[in-house]
Amino acid sequence: MENMKISVNNMNLYFGKKQILKDININFKTKKVTSLIGPSGCGKSTLLRSLNRMHDLTTDAIIEGVLKLDDKDIYDKQNSIIDIRKRVGMVFQKPNPLPKSIYENLAYALNIHKFPKEKIPALIESALKESYLWDEVKDELKKPAVKLSGGQQQRLCIARTVVLRPEVILMDEPCSALDPISTNKIEKLIMSLKNDYTIIIVTHNMQQAQRISDDVAFMYMGELVEFGTADQIFKNPQKELTKNYVNGHFG
Repeated sequence: MENMKISVNNMNLYFGKKQILKDININFKTKKVTSLIGPSGCGKSTLLRSLNRMHDLTTDAIIEGVLKLDDKDIYDKQNSIIDIRKRVGMVFQKPNPLPKSIYENLAYALNIHKFPKEKIPALIESALKESYLWDEVKDELKKPAVKLSGGQQQRLCIARTVVLRPEVILMDEPCSALDPISTNKIEKLIMSLKNDYTIIIVTHNMQQAQRISDDVAFMYMGELVEFGTADQIFKNPQKELTKNYVNGHFG
């Protein structure tokens, strides 16, 4: 389908006998920001993690349906999980820099994916610039990454994802542990990155979803209740459940 980066069709997901996601059908557009909203436990992060096979490590996870990246089946056994995760990067809720220097945090990922050694310094500089971090760290790249502030650590984790030149960036509540100033920087960064990447973000912050989203998916009890543009979901929701949630009546 034109302009669709990831498509999810008739997806059901179980952990053991417990069904977590129920008949999910959704398309994520190329170079747009899509926010997944809904109360805790509704399946947002579970859906997000399924898009780059994070559940492969969960022994009792069962996924039904078809998930495609462009026209490639994400769960086709012929497709390398390393290739999928290079194309679909992930930024977690809590910043998780490696116990290495700022420079080595980015070089590590590049070395794993066998990028040419001579290109690595330029790729690292470019990723740090894209992540609005270069000016703050360019003179201390040997500094341990864990010495950075929380907001800087999260931007470093975004840079670590960006340095591999993925096509899609998944973000699981990337601002939930950050102060308002750091949150503002991450939001500006997201708006900049969507020029080059498809971004799918889980957020509990309704104001954030309104500020950064092109499209919004509202989930409840493992189901996709409503999907539309940010304007439509927040200003003219079609479902009563959506209306109640975005107006703060529950969740």
